[in-house]
Amino acid sequence: MIHIGFEIKSELERQERSVSWFARKLCCERTNVYSIFKRKSIDTDMLTRISRILQRNFFELYDDEVDKQQK
Repeated sequence: MIHIGFEIKSELERQERSVSWFARKLCCERTNVYSIFKRKSIDTDMLTRISRILQRNFFELYDDEVDKQQK
């Protein structure tokens, strides 16, 4: 099972970006970013915005998960 918040946080750290930077890009408060990190699921519109900001297609994680479950 994918924990999308963990994946987003990991990507942010991999890119060496700060929570403040990410919050500015998302047009939200830092506390909202920490809330995102705790989420096991996320709205697709929000995930699209996050994918654009971090230049990573997080939807691929779900494709991979579906492929694994079908085997």
